[in-house]
Amino acid sequence: MEKSIEELERQFNEKIEKGIKIEPKDWMPDRYRKQLLRMMSQHAHSEVVGMLPEGNWITRAPSLKRKTVLLAKVQDEGGHGLYIYCGAETLGVDRSEMIQQLLDGKAKYSSIFNYPTVSWADIGTIGWLVDGAAIVNQTLLAKGSYGPYSRAMVRICKEENFHHRQGYELISTLMSGTPEQRAMAQDSFNRWWWPTLMMFGPSDAHSPNSGELLKWKVKLMTNDELRQRFIDRTIPQAEALGITIPDPDLKYNPETKHYEYGQPNWEELTNVINGNGPCNKQRLNTRIEAEANGQWVREAAEAYAAKRAMKQAS
Repeated sequence: MEKSIEELERQFNEKIEKGIKIEPKDWMPDRYRKQLLRMMSQHAHSEVVGMLPEGNWITRAPSLKRKTVLLAKVQDEGGHGLYIYCGAETLGVDRSEMIQQLLDGKAKYSSIFNYPTVSWADIGTIGWLVDGAAIVNQTLLAKGSYGPYSRAMVRICKEENFHHRQGYELISTLMSGTPEQRAMAQDSFNRWWWPTLMMFGPSDAHSPNSGELLKWKVKLMTNDELRQRFIDRTIPQAEALGITIPDPDLKYNPETKHYEYGQPNWEELTNVINGNGPCNKQRLNTRIEAEANGQWVREAAEAYAAKRAMKQAS
């Protein structure tokens, strides 16, 4: 006897409440599937597009050590995208379809990757701030309700911790250097601080998807809670380095034991999300060009696979 939709929903919600992972073959509401696909495709696209700002500096790294570290980091980001695309495919959508949505401008990725890397210090700041923000978000996603997504996050978080330490160490080296190096590190922090805070998404009052994601335990904290968590962790690190926070409203509240801070420029976030950021067009055009340049590789691989299958069949 087939179960009614009401009974299936009851069992689904019961699993969520008990902390039992939802697996690909389990019944799930259509809206849950759609929200997961939206979130996971955006996350995977962010990892792939996120290779571009740092990849721009591989040939200009100041030493062989720095170059090898950066190469490893950029390679990791490509792997992260692969993990998440694979996880999203368990929801019934092929990665080629998701990638095409990105190339067509129909799919989003993190706003942070639409800002330029104009100095070597930006490589350190991205590792420290941007990957630090990713860790705050992803350690909780690793406890989320959808099995394939949460399990992908476990390995990704381990690698993101390496990226975070790499970035912090690079900025620490610059802050221990010449006045010009310290000024470069401070300038980089000034440019990336506010965009990093906007990475967590709009304020809770203007976040249209958070309610459902929290209800289904895909997310375990709101955007503002995650932002606060990041700030509380990062300010002491900046102070230890001698970095000045570009926020005149920043102050520590001993009663709440949290830092109070000024508000990011939400209009800027809206503009970037809508495709009008400093590097939106450049990032998308680069991905379109890469897709076109790699077409012969895909065709060769498909031809080889078809020829091998024919041999095995005969």
